[in-house]
Parts: sequence; structure tokens; C-alpha cells
Amino acid sequence: METKEFKIRCSAIGQIMTNPRSKSETLSQTCKSYCEQWLKEQLYGVQKHIENKYLSKGIEVEALALDYYSEAKGLGFVLQNTEFFEDDFLNGTPDLILPEYVVDMKASWDCFTFPLFETDVDKKYWMQLQGYMHLTGKRKAKLVYTLQNTPDELEWNEPTDYEGLDEVLRIKEFEFEYDAEFIESLQERVILCRDYIENLKKQII
Repeated sequence: METKEFKIRCSAIGQIMTNPRSKSETLSQTCKSYCEQWLKEQLYGVQKHIENKYLSKGIEVEALALDYYSEAKGLGFVLQNTEFFEDDFLNGTPDLILPEYVVDMKASWDCFTFPLFETDVDKKYWMQLQGYMHLTGKRKAKLVYTLQNTPDELEWNEPTDYEGLDEVLRIKEFEFEYDAEFIESLQERVILCRDYIENLKKQII
């Protein structure tokens, strides 16, 4: 039973890099579940889609957020990246590639989910940007949150207008540097995932 070789999407790195609860195991249950889902997608030719209001807003305000960020930071005219990057272990499409760094954009649902006071980020986003840096050859990255008005068709409550606020209340940046050791451990984990997937395939032959 032939399937393409497993490679991890940068946005899903966090799912395979969780550590198992037992030292006797090499892969966590979260990692195994992801591998099983990936294999089902290959076998049935269907991708699992997740939809919710947060993802929907992020998609709808993507271009608006990029324009707002580039203007606020004096980046000039920039285009969202559409190039798909891939190597032997991972793949992905970064939102924005600049001369010195790569950027991943996040659109907060509202001011209460906007990370105004946070100093740390979810580890999965750090991992995602490590992947983007590796694929693009950049050694610096930024995770950028912007706060945009919610489109009327998605708004559940009384609409809130953020457009008149200072950018310090609407843009939050987190900066990272490339971690070669993490990439090496990621590559090792991908190999273990491939072994697990091959064992799964043997169960259904």
C-alpha cells in the first residue's frame, strides 16, 4: 500500500513534538493520533477540516491585518507570501518573508483574546516559526498578533470598533531566533513518525 512519505506541516509541528508520558514510549498519544489522521487522509483522499469562528475571522481579515501591520511598521508595500516551501522533513507556507526575518500573522478574536500583557507564547507557535525559519533560511522570526474589527457576519455580540485605537493596543510582536538543536530533534521525530505510520499500514494489509 503506497502513500507519499510523511512530512510535517509547520503549523502542526507541535502535535508531533509532545513528549510521551512514559519513558518506555517513543511517541506520545497526541503524536500517534496525528500520524493516524495523516494516514487516513492519504488512504481516503480527504483532508480533515476544522472550522470555528476564530479561524474564520483569521481568514477573512488576513489581507487587512497584513496591510495594517506593514503600514504601522513602515514596511512599505508588501505582499503576502504564497510560495510553498518543502524539504525532506517538513513543509509550509509562511505568511510574510522579509529580508531579515519571517513572519506569521495571527488575528485575535477580540481585545480579550489579544495578548496585550503576555510575555510568552504558546510553544506550538514557536515551533511553527522554527520550521518556517528552517525552510526559508532565515535566522529570525516574528509572531505578530493584530486586533482587527470582526466582520459583521461573524460578530456574535455588539460590534466593537478598534480602528481608532493606537497601534500599541492593536499590534503585539514576539521575536524568536533559529534553534538548530530543535530542528535536529524535529527531524528525528519525523523519522519515528514514519516508522509508526509504516507499522499502521501493515495492520491493514
